[in-house]
Amino acid sequence: MADAAVNHALSSILESGVQALGMTLDKAQQRQLLAYLDLLGKWNKVYNLTAVRAPAEMLKQHLLDSLAAVPPLLCHAQGRALRLLDVGSGGGLPGVVIAICCPCIDVCCVDAVAKKAAFIQQVAGSLRLPNLRGLHARVQTLAGPFDVISARAFAALSDFTAWSAQALAPGGVWMAMKGRYPADEIATLPAGVEVFHVEPLRVPSLDAQRHLVWMRPAAHAPAPAKQGAAS
Repeated sequence: MADAAVNHALSSILESGVQALGMTLDKAQQRQLLAYLDLLGKWNKVYNLTAVRAPAEMLKQHLLDSLAAVPPLLCHAQGRALRLLDVGSGGGLPGVVIAICCPCIDVCCVDAVAKKAAFIQQVAGSLRLPNLRGLHARVQTLAGPFDVISARAFAALSDFTAWSAQALAPGGVWMAMKGRYPADEIATLPAGVEVFHVEPLRVPSLDAQRHLVWMRPAAHAPAPAKQGAAS
């Protein structure tokens, strides 16, 4: 009975959050998101995928936070099939959420930690997501091409773009999820990278600043040079 009550509460929080974000997710997608949350909680006991432990807080701080980036991503995609690389994906945020919500987007979650990549593979199999895969590698070793390269709380913008530049497709973009407006990070970006949009995000049930930073290689400028080790 207690588990049923918890599941009902989580389902209600998710449904309210989806509505607040103006999204349309069918019941199957919402069940997949909750199943992913359950897997994240179970694997977290052994693999320490996130410091947040309570399911309701994981839902608010991780799932809803990642869901807030989906409408802008879909707006950018404009119905096109895209390849997305989620860098330093950890437990699959936002990569797994994107894969569930956007079947037309092929998502590769890369992480330098093998157990985290293995978790993504487990999620892909358990939830039957053919558009999701986990990859154990350093992002500098990937050739791509990827139309969108995303990251959530991964690294400074200059490092993120430098480490993944070789994997970006011609005409591709970087999508970085940040908390407060990252003025200092934007100011230190190299000349080869330009910010073309910074979008404030409102995350339901979360009283915190969130921003989505969109970047692309600057016209007539060299790509950012490769740098040291990263996830």
